[in-house]
Amino acid sequence: MKKVMVGMSGGVDSSVAALLLRDSGYDVTGVTLKLFSDEDIVQAEKEGKTCCALSDVEDARSVAYRLGFEHIVFNFKDNFREHVMKKFADSYLAGRTPNPCIECNRHVKFDKMLRRAQELGYDYIATGHYAVNEYDEKSGRYLLKRPADRSKDQTYVLYSLTQEQLAHTLFPLGTLEKSQVRGIAENAGLVNSSKPDSQDICFVPDGKYAEFISRFTGTTPETGDFVSMEGRILGRHKGIINYTIGQRKGLEISLGKPAYVVRKDVETNTVTLGDNSDLFTDYLIADDVNLISVAEISEPMKITAKTRYSQTEQPATLSYLGEGEYRVDFDTPQRAITSGQAVVFYDGDIVVGGGTIK
Repeated sequence: MKKVMVGMSGGVDSSVAALLLRDSGYDVTGVTLKLFSDEDIVQAEKEGKTCCALSDVEDARSVAYRLGFEHIVFNFKDNFREHVMKKFADSYLAGRTPNPCIECNRHVKFDKMLRRAQELGYDYIATGHYAVNEYDEKSGRYLLKRPADRSKDQTYVLYSLTQEQLAHTLFPLGTLEKSQVRGIAENAGLVNSSKPDSQDICFVPDGKYAEFISRFTGTTPETGDFVSMEGRILGRHKGIINYTIGQRKGLEISLGKPAYVVRKDVETNTVTLGDNSDLFTDYLIADDVNLISVAEISEPMKITAKTRYSQTEQPATLSYLGEGEYRVDFDTPQRAITSGQAVVFYDGDIVVGGGTIK
C-alpha cells in the first residue's frame, strides 16, 4: 500500500483530497503546517482570518479523526518566514510586486514538506490544489495540466514544480468541479463542508501590504514625488510600497483626469503616473524560469501566457535569450505587466513553465 502525506489546511479542498486518497486505497496521513509564530496566529484571528489560524488545525484534526487516519503538525515557521514573508517584504521594498503563494509552494509545500515526507518513508505528498499531474510516455516527462474546473485553476501558482516534485505529488481534485467537492464533503459529514475559501494573503491582514512591510522590517516608507511620463513633478506620494502598477484608486492626487501608476523607481523614489494607454506593452522579459513540459526552448515557441492569476491566457511567442532570460512577445499589447509577478506559459491545457517578470 502506497503511503501519502496530505497537506491539510483545514479547508474543504484538502479534506476531500485526503478522503479520496483514503478511498482509493492509499495509506493516508494528514499534516498541517505551522507557518507562523503564536503571536502572528493570535493577530490573524483578531483580524478575522481563518487561514493558518488555530481553528484550522482543529478542523484538519477533526476531519482526520472522522476519516480514520493520523494527523500531525509540522513547524515550518522559520522556513516560511525566510522564504515567503521576508522575500515578500524585500521584493516590495525593491519596487516589485511578488506573489507569495508561488514562493510558499516553491519552498515550503513542495520542497520542505516533500523532503520531510520522504525522510519519513512516504511515497507521495498530496494537496487540494485544482490541477492535473500526469506522466507523458512520449516525452518521458511529468505534465502539469489545467483542471476540469477552469474557474478554480491553480496551475498559475504551481509552475515552479520540478520533474522530481511532480513524480511524488498527487492532485486528487483535478478532475472535479468545486460543487462536487463540497458535495462529497457534505455527504461525508465533514465539519468544513461549507467553510468559505480563503481569499487573502495569509500573513497580510486585510490586504494592508504596506502596514505589514513596515511592521515586519521595522522601516517607515519614505515619501517622494509623483511624476508625469515626461518627468514633471505632480505631487507627493506616501512611499513606493503603497503602490502597484495599474493602480488608480487611493493615489490621493487630483489631476483633472484619471491617473494610473505606470512605473516605480526605487533609486529616485518616484512613482510615475500616466494614462491608461501608458500601461500597455507588447513584450516582457522573465528570469528564474522553470520549464515543465519541455527540457529547453531551442527555438521560438507559440504559446499562450498570463501575467496574473486571474487573467485569461493571451497568445504569444516564447523565446530563450540566453543566460537564464526568456522573452515573451504578445500578439496584442497587455495591460499593467508588473515586475515581480509571475508569467506562466501554456500549450493548450499543458503548462510549459513559468518565471518571474523582470
